Amino acid sequence: MRLITHNLLQCHVKNCNSNNFPLKIEDAQVELIEADYNPEFLVNMLPKIDWPVLVNTAKQLGLPEIPAQVPEDAENNEAFLQGLHSVLLETHIQQGRMICPGCGHVFNIKEGIPNMLLAEHEI
Repeated sequence: MRLITHNLLQCHVKNCNSNNFPLKIEDAQVELIEADYNPEFLVNMLPKIDWPVLVNTAKQLGLPEIPAQVPEDAENNEAFLQGLHSVLLETHIQQGRMICPGCGHVFNIKEGIPNMLLAEHEI
């Protein structure tokens, strides 16, 4: 699971309507997998990313530090975009789990795939 995916996921367990984002990552096995660099894609994704969550997740996983805020010149800042590319698209969580801070539901990550399926009584 790429960190871009984690940044978009939230808990949808029945009656879990508050404090359901971001999901806390635990016992993560991280792998760096090379991906094609596409600065236009990164620039288009910037408004959709919850930046403080990305910064905290990167710190939690021991990744290279990213700026606390998006630079004003982000669209033209090649070093920033390269770093963002590495964190968002090349960092994969292969194994681990995500835990909802609101209800405590555990979403397992196996072979890089988060299991977001819910049991019938959780829907």
